[in-house]
Amino acid sequence: MVDQQPIDPARIPTHVAIIMDGNGRWAQQKHRPRLYGHKVGVESVQEIVECASEWGVKVLTLYAFSSENWKRPSVEVSGLMGLLKSYLLSELSKMLKNRVRLISIGDTQRLPRDVQEVLERTIEETAENDGLILNLALSYGGRSEIVQAVRQIASEVLAEQISLDEIGEKLITDHLYTAGLPEPDLLIRTGGEARLSNFLLWQASYAEIYFTDTMWPEFRRSAFSQAIAEYQGRERRFGRTSAQLGSG
Repeated sequence: MVDQQPIDPARIPTHVAIIMDGNGRWAQQKHRPRLYGHKVGVESVQEIVECASEWGVKVLTLYAFSSENWKRPSVEVSGLMGLLKSYLLSELSKMLKNRVRLISIGDTQRLPRDVQEVLERTIEETAENDGLILNLALSYGGRSEIVQAVRQIASEVLAEQISLDEIGEKLITDHLYTAGLPEPDLLIRTGGEARLSNFLLWQASYAEIYFTDTMWPEFRRSAFSQAIAEYQGRERRFGRTSAQLGSG
């Protein structure tokens, strides 16, 4: 196991987004059912949330269930929904103790009604917390998010609430699920794949992207610190040169 990497507390990314990939493949490698991988993956969620809160990350967005995941076998989908509900119920007291505020993005109306109710109740009960914002992307897809934003803006134009001249990047940003949140500084994908998979397509324009072969069930404190350390070693130029930043 890799030891925890030294982290500069002055350069912690404000917003970390994670594509939690590899649960099913990890379980299959161990000749266990895919749902076993998801269950162990919940332990990684618990540890990474704890680390993010401890290290001063302000927003942690977890790609928990994509809009495409509904295509998976019904037994797996049902199991994932059960794990989500159990996680929310079991972690509420810890969220309250650690001042974690839960929010969610995505088409959550597609979730089973009992899961919706637990999600809504957890969001409501943690709404006043002033620590880490834990943002769960559920039934989420980046393209559909942009489509719904365009539709909403178009309806406001038709209603003469805004003019065409007012449409710009900020207006679109303000109509996304993530309105009011800072854009991700660091986007991590576990599991060895190197793609965004329809995750935060608009918001991740300038995110530092970190791909790792580590499967999500094994992505714990040491692996997270390694991702943060690599982020801190990168130069974020946002279109400028190193000379303009005074670093070379």
